[in-house]
Amino acid sequence: MTFKKPIRAGLIALVLGMLLGIFLSATTFTHVSYAEEAAPAADAGPPACAGNPDPKKAVLKDCTPNSGDTAWMLTSMALVLMMTIPGLGLFYGGMVRKKNVGDTVMTSFAITCLISILWLICTYSLAFREGTPFIGGLDRAFLQGIVSDISKGIGNPNPLAPTIPETVYLCFQLTFAIITPALIAGAFAERMKFSAMLWFIGLWAIFVYSPIAHWVWGPDGFLASGNSDAWIKVLDFAGGTVVHVNSGVAGLMACLVLGKRKDTGPNHNMVLTFIGASLLWVGWFGFNAGSAVSAGMQAGMAMTVTHMATATAAFTWMIVEWMMRGKPTVVGICTGAVAGLVAITPASGFVGPIGSLAIGIAAGILCYWGCTGLKSMFGYDDALDAFGVHAVGGAVGAILTGVFAIEQYGGTAGLIEGNAMQVVNQIEGVVIVFVYDAIVSLIILKLVDVFIGLRASDEAEREGLDLTLHGETVH
Repeated sequence: MTFKKPIRAGLIALVLGMLLGIFLSATTFTHVSYAEEAAPAADAGPPACAGNPDPKKAVLKDCTPNSGDTAWMLTSMALVLMMTIPGLGLFYGGMVRKKNVGDTVMTSFAITCLISILWLICTYSLAFREGTPFIGGLDRAFLQGIVSDISKGIGNPNPLAPTIPETVYLCFQLTFAIITPALIAGAFAERMKFSAMLWFIGLWAIFVYSPIAHWVWGPDGFLASGNSDAWIKVLDFAGGTVVHVNSGVAGLMACLVLGKRKDTGPNHNMVLTFIGASLLWVGWFGFNAGSAVSAGMQAGMAMTVTHMATATAAFTWMIVEWMMRGKPTVVGICTGAVAGLVAITPASGFVGPIGSLAIGIAAGILCYWGCTGLKSMFGYDDALDAFGVHAVGGAVGAILTGVFAIEQYGGTAGLIEGNAMQVVNQIEGVVIVFVYDAIVSLIILKLVDVFIGLRASDEAEREGLDLTLHGETVH
């Protein structure tokens, strides 16, 4: 077979064209490859912030925070602040008498302001900076030394929260420091002088909250589960001991020192309590899921178990109250929900759904008893059940964390996976916090009583703290 010259010339041109195309493609691919290899070197920015169990491998200086984690933690901070103002203020405000509503909500607001100022001055540094096993250092006093070059998008994060700016972490932890003493106020509602409250809360934040937060959550705390040199490794994901046992015990001490109210009466407004409890429930997702300090799987599980335990505890409380008193109440189911939120708090990063169900049932039953039988047995006047809900619920949740902890969820096994020692660790942690808190809170209360007096006058209690201490009334 022979080709005509035009056809042969066309084939030759086609072959040459294909060879030229292959050559050009190869050259272009090579240039692109070189460009891709060279681009990272030419455009190399600051490294991403990252933690690591090996300090030598951690990236904690002049690094870029994770935008997803930062966005979640900004949201969580706002959610937890909402728990105190307005959540807790409304929750407590609905349960006192009308003549004391203003004092109750103002207490939550004033505590928010006072604790924020102290946090800036020293308490953040004392709680969350490296120091001794008992207290942090003062390298962040007045929030000095926080590196944040906004123009370059780099900073030096706190090693406890390596993927977010330290400013975000300190604000998130501030909201915990705010709500803890605000919870105490439920125990002494309707009878403490406003000035005495401010002195007590300020001193308590420095000498009780800061050390205990450092013990359990600080980088070198002697109870911190993340500290390889800790003496006792206590699991407390979001504040069973630091927040709830702590506030409940301080509230009990205040009850005992102040004595009973001169008179009592029905709740002012159950709707306010319902709204407050609902805000607490929603805000608690930031409280617990936010304590993962990242927008990841642990935050998702913490959110799940928080919701399930809360619903279970509220329903359990309702059933128990119905059986014991013949009628379910709005205040009762709302208090049961808060009890569930309290109890799941230490466990939320360590247990699964079955554990949350068990903790919710236990919280609903035992906190109901703590607010009725236990209080009646010892005769103290815990006005809004700070001890019965927070100390009892916090202790129940902390101990059951040691029972239901799942290694694949939180890195530590509990009793159900064969680690009985974790239950012992949890009990020891609760006892240590209880004893220290009780002693130091009692000392602070006595000192304030000596110098300015703790209790409002009999006339102020009869007329109401709103009018006599603040010159305002609710209409």
